[in-house]
Amino acid sequence: MQSIKYFFFLLLGCFFLNGNLQAQTKSNHGNKFEQLGSMLPSPNAYRSMDGAPGPKYWQQRADYDIQASLDTENQRLNGKETITYHNQSPNTLRYLWLQLDENQHAKGADNHIFEESKIQPAMTPLQLALLDKGNAEEMDKFGHNIEEVLDQNDKPLQYQINKTTMRVELPEPLTPGATFTFKVNWYYYLTDRVNRLQGGRGGYEYFPDEDNYIFTITQWYPRLCVYNDADGWQNKQFTGRGEFALTFGNFVVQMDVPDDYMLGSTGECQNIE
Repeated sequence: MQSIKYFFFLLLGCFFLNGNLQAQTKSNHGNKFEQLGSMLPSPNAYRSMDGAPGPKYWQQRADYDIQASLDTENQRLNGKETITYHNQSPNTLRYLWLQLDENQHAKGADNHIFEESKIQPAMTPLQLALLDKGNAEEMDKFGHNIEEVLDQNDKPLQYQINKTTMRVELPEPLTPGATFTFKVNWYYYLTDRVNRLQGGRGGYEYFPDEDNYIFTITQWYPRLCVYNDADGWQNKQFTGRGEFALTFGNFVVQMDVPDDYMLGSTGECQNIE
């Protein structure tokens, strides 16, 4: 088993694009004099009327130290992470919201309700499960399994999971300028990307002639939802159809994979031999 460690500096966009935006505005914004309407929040001290940062602009920060290991025999990803959340807002926070994107594959997820199913001329038993995929027995094991949520002293924290989101209760209010460090231990089973019983971008592809797998790991770790002045917590359910924003931060990631696997990722490798 080889262990590869990366350092990430994450810079992700701050805008959340709604899939219905074009239909609502009835325009592709080709008219330079078109009014933006409700596309941008009202201007204030934090943001200008054109969406640029204002004189009192702020953004939150979340730093991650993640250790993950890939179990290729059971197609399972195990992880534990330490998150340091920096409250750089002028508001006092009493809880944190995290995204659990992998729960879009779990039994009963919202996207199973509105995604269509079709009968094809030839279908495998696994593909037939698509006809009732929201209740298929094969889906019982999928989605994030949160083993524990602890503070930096390993004391349990209270948390609640609402499908693809998780709310963590803070032991005491997090005042402006303060930081809070906590740990999340988790695992989940990867899905079959080819048969697509669960859909989504991540998962594995199996090659029977070689009895081998290729894994695509996406949207995989529990991560902080965006908190900003316009919307507060952006904790809407993730269904795999829309894009999303994440909080800026620094990442240190250690990935343990079998010796004969090649790992592709962004970041700067820390232990090249």
